[in-house]
Amino acid sequence: MKENLNDHNEAALNHPGELNAVRLSPHFKLSEFLNLRKHPGNFPTMQVVANLTYGCHQLLEPARLIAGPIIINSGFRCESVNRKVGGVAGSQHLIGQAADIRPKDASQFPALVDFLKKWEYTDQLLTGSGWLHISWNPFSPPRHYIRIGYYK
Repeated sequence: MKENLNDHNEAALNHPGELNAVRLSPHFKLSEFLNLRKHPGNFPTMQVVANLTYGCHQLLEPARLIAGPIIINSGFRCESVNRKVGGVAGSQHLIGQAADIRPKDASQFPALVDFLKKWEYTDQLLTGSGWLHISWNPFSPPRHYIRIGYYK
């Protein structure tokens, strides 16, 4: 029987134990982006993991140098989780190219926003009250779409 190569492209990590061990960068683990306690079926494909890894290295690690530890409120969302939380159709969360974050030290919020506004890899930055949505795109030039006070 011939193996279907597309099966490998759609492969997913789907065991919670193995997800806790996956480190995307020096300070971020895959499990931080999945919220499996609240959404137990929120498993990523390998492409999503690659996209999240890019975001950690290009945005989150440099931002951490400026603002200190960063908390991931929401990262990857499968279709059902995205619908459940009211995410927009076509959200970059669906493909591992977005995260909703906040600095551990709330006083660092302005420094985090200022850094990400200027950072060359920021595709999108939308701020809320004490948290922000960021996105990245490993496959095309960043749009640098910035909206301060977007979420009320």
